[in-house]
Amino acid sequence: MTYLDRSPVELRNMFGANLRILAQSFASISELSRQLGVNRTQFNRYLSGESFPRPDVLARICNFFGVDARVLLEPLNEIGPDRKSLHDPYIESFLGDAAVAVPETLFPSGFYRFSRRSFIQQERFVVGLVHVCRRNDATFLRGFEPRAALASQGLAQDSISREFRGQVIRQDDGVSAVIARRGAMTCSFNFLAREASFENNFWVGYVARTIRETVSSNRIERVVYEHLGADWRKALACGRTAGFCDVEDLLPFHQRLLRHTEPFH
Repeated sequence: MTYLDRSPVELRNMFGANLRILAQSFASISELSRQLGVNRTQFNRYLSGESFPRPDVLARICNFFGVDARVLLEPLNEIGPDRKSLHDPYIESFLGDAAVAVPETLFPSGFYRFSRRSFIQQERFVVGLVHVCRRNDATFLRGFEPRAALASQGLAQDSISREFRGQVIRQDDGVSAVIARRGAMTCSFNFLAREASFENNFWVGYVARTIRETVSSNRIERVVYEHLGADWRKALACGRTAGFCDVEDLLPFHQRLLRHTEPFH
């Protein structure tokens, strides 16, 4: 049966089933609805197959989850990964499945607290929260810039402007990621390697900004990632502390791993 043969009820059920799969990595439907800007009751109607979203809401949902409108027509597991970009034959042997398939044991899904020195205010530090998820055998990262960071640059501070996403790639001794804000307005290269710790849940590396060299700020800083798991309460607690802080306000182990008094090599 093709989508041309399906009734409106079957298509609504198809979308609801796909949406339930996409929502699985979120512990709270209420929070997911809030991030999407969709009424919770209406979102539950989408999940149950009772109704379709308006075209503008569908576009918002597709953009949020990184899918296209085929979620209305085909089972999610049959849509398959985008065979463009990293799977183009020209570079597939270099950046194809072997590099993209990141094992959970190497870099698990879930929430991460990160900290690093601020690029904008060198005497201060940034604490933030990101979420790592798997889709179509690829690993993705998503988070939001602190409002204060965009405000200091005279930029918009709404959630769309603050959001960043990236793809994680396996490396010989860790993982790397290219992360960008919407429209690739800003980009960064990130490298992380697991650090020995009691719970084995810390990664240390660096972030490099894709900007021209300046005398007023650094383009590369150390960064620490702490895996929080799938606990939404821990994530919310971390989210409430996100933003600029002084070094004394960093968690002790983050301070130690950042080695903020030592130059980066």
